[in-house]
Amino acid sequence: MFFPIGDDQVKGGHYPLFSYAFIVLNILVFLYQLQFPDALVGEFGSVPAKTARGEDLYTLFTSMFMHGGWAHLIGNMIFLWVFADNIEATIGSARFLIFYLLGGLAGHAVHIYFSMNSMVPTIGASGAISAVMGAYLVMFPHSRIKVWFFFLIFRMRALFFLGFWIAMQWMNGTAALEVNTAQTGGTAWWAHIGGFAFGMIAGFYFRFQYPAPKEERAYDYYSDRGYY
Repeated sequence: MFFPIGDDQVKGGHYPLFSYAFIVLNILVFLYQLQFPDALVGEFGSVPAKTARGEDLYTLFTSMFMHGGWAHLIGNMIFLWVFADNIEATIGSARFLIFYLLGGLAGHAVHIYFSMNSMVPTIGASGAISAVMGAYLVMFPHSRIKVWFFFLIFRMRALFFLGFWIAMQWMNGTAALEVNTAQTGGTAWWAHIGGFAFGMIAGFYFRFQYPAPKEERAYDYYSDRGYY
């Protein structure tokens, strides 16, 4: 698996208050969740079958700030840290807050559609973060993403990185509709896809409504030339 560990930053714009605040909040909630894991997931996780009946609708929001383990949390927070700040810097903090929450709801909606009778609680910020990634793809397609892959570190265009990422979600999501396997079961792939689609739609609006500040290229530590 490869992970993003950096990107081209925009110069100026709004301070990414919520981008960083959400990271802190998710970590704090997870540390508290460790004290009562089963009880909190049962109370605040979103159960598709209940939500479809209009029950416990508050869990659509509370579940966005819970995670199933350290790997789940760290992976989501890395993606949030890399991709969210450029968007918030461009559209402003208030708009970003609304966009993030709506992205999470969009992810829930698509997951519930494909899991209408499921009683398995859904937790995680993946739907909202996927929306952030979808918007990033549209708003900053040529931004260079710094990628870590085992012992290699290299850069690639956001268009290719995020395009590959959503293709993998689509493949796993469609496979999960046919039969659950060790690779497809237990992950809300369609929440990722739904959030990403919402983010792309919002991204087109943001791109034309709020022109992005100038990007500041990521530079090599050993030279004065940027990566292309």
